[in-house]
Amino acid sequence: MTGKDFFGKFISTYLWGNIWAILIVVLLLCFGLKYGIDFYTHHGEAIVVPDLVHKPYADAEKIMDDLGLEMVVTDTNYVKTLPPDCILEQSIVPGKRVKSGHIIYVTVNAASAPTLIIPDIIDNSSLREAQLKLMSMGFRLAEPEYVPGEKDWLYGIKVNGRNVVAGQKVPQDARLVLVAGDGMIDESMGIEYAEPEYRYERVSPDDDMSDDDAFEVVEEGAKEAAPSSDEKPASENKSSE
Repeated sequence: MTGKDFFGKFISTYLWGNIWAILIVVLLLCFGLKYGIDFYTHHGEAIVVPDLVHKPYADAEKIMDDLGLEMVVTDTNYVKTLPPDCILEQSIVPGKRVKSGHIIYVTVNAASAPTLIIPDIIDNSSLREAQLKLMSMGFRLAEPEYVPGEKDWLYGIKVNGRNVVAGQKVPQDARLVLVAGDGMIDESMGIEYAEPEYRYERVSPDDDMSDDDAFEVVEEGAKEAAPSSDEKPASENKSSE
């Protein structure tokens, strides 16, 4: 191949046409990638997060749809003074700027208070142990009530003036009254002892006056009493006559 042929191919329109085509494709890809990413990520777009707290769920959902944002419920709680299905909390504070399609997580007020199960602690633990366990489970406690009994021993639990038992469900916002002993034993709780009946027996001077013979125990309900030492049997009296 001569030098003329080599330079002729180098400056040919076919070769330069391919080079320009490659350059154009590369430029198009660069511009497309740049503007495509901006369009996908909503570059430069900012939406102000609205205040959803204490708004009904339906109203909050409509507000979010109009703004192009998404709302997802992640938890429920219960506030007695607020209506059911209202928004209690939101994951992003109001006024912050976010992009379109951003997800905001909310907590909704439940229609009724959640319930908790009374554990098996009645007549099975001390007052202190019961208080710690119930508070760790989420119960609310009122001032304890004391009754005659072993000091600080748990004898019962009351809710709204009624006794509850282990395994029973009660509202989480209800206040539990623990009934414990005050250390004073009531007389009605004491044990009655029946003392045996004692009766003295007269003995002669010649008899041995030991402590064991000074008296004898007579069982209650005995039908016949033992004869006295001064009395003689009927057969002896008859023979003396």
